[in-house]
Amino acid sequence: MHALDLFGRPDGAQPVGTVVSLHRSSGGVPKFAITSARVTAAGMEGDRQRNLRHHGGPDRALCLYSADLIDALRAEGHPVAPGTLGENVLVRGVPWDGLGPGVRLRLGEVEIELTAFAHPCRNIAGSFRVGAIERVSVKRHPGWSRVYARVLRPGLLAQGDVVVVL
Repeated sequence: MHALDLFGRPDGAQPVGTVVSLHRSSGGVPKFAITSARVTAAGMEGDRQRNLRHHGGPDRALCLYSADLIDALRAEGHPVAPGTLGENVLVRGVPWDGLGPGVRLRLGEVEIELTAFAHPCRNIAGSFRVGAIERVSVKRHPGWSRVYARVLRPGLLAQGDVVVVL
């Protein structure tokens, strides 16, 4: 059992970032921005995936990405924008290269565990110069991949919520 600090956080659990935007769609990309959503073990309410073999399900309930990396990709000349990579949650200020399967995060009141890196597919090719989807491949460019997560504690998630690495 962890000791709790004055804010009810386990020792060492400090805010590191912010939820910049949330996205969902009725299937496919881009996912469209919303200001808040209920998140359950099944994922973000109102979000659907066309290909359930590779997307969705309890171990891929949410897809997360970094706004800091989107800024860097845009600086490289890629036409990527929030929601075009199929991410549900876009965060800023989180040390992305330190994230991977097994890491737990709290996003506002929602608690998640990262389960896997999201392999790029041709559906996100429009976000990259000459369709270079491998730019977000964990194999080719470690630290640049999107990540999937399972929901450990459901709740309401909103733009501006604090991100805590647990």
